[in-house]
Amino acid sequence: MCQYFIKVVPTVYTDIRGRVIHSNQYSVTEHFKSSELGAAVPGVFFFYDISPIKVNFKEEHIPFLHFLTNICAIIGGIFTIAGIVDSSIYYGQKTIKKKMEIGKYR
Repeated sequence: MCQYFIKVVPTVYTDIRGRVIHSNQYSVTEHFKSSELGAAVPGVFFFYDISPIKVNFKEEHIPFLHFLTNICAIIGGIFTIAGIVDSSIYYGQKTIKKKMEIGKYR
């Protein structure tokens, strides 16, 4: 017995020039059962699941200032992580040095 579960999602794609393309996205899952035990009815079965939700894709340009803001955020995040790593190394080294001075570190 072969069973195919087909899921269909209606999709609308709008490109940068405003052209609209109506399409569908789909996925298929296949299940196979051997009829050696006699419990399964032989045949090929298709089960359709049409989604009630439509997906809209719209292609857009992002403004240059938005792009510049994203770049600044990435650079700021890198500096923040570098500062955290530097601080933890500094304080870890300082703690080990103190323990070595008082004889608690091997």
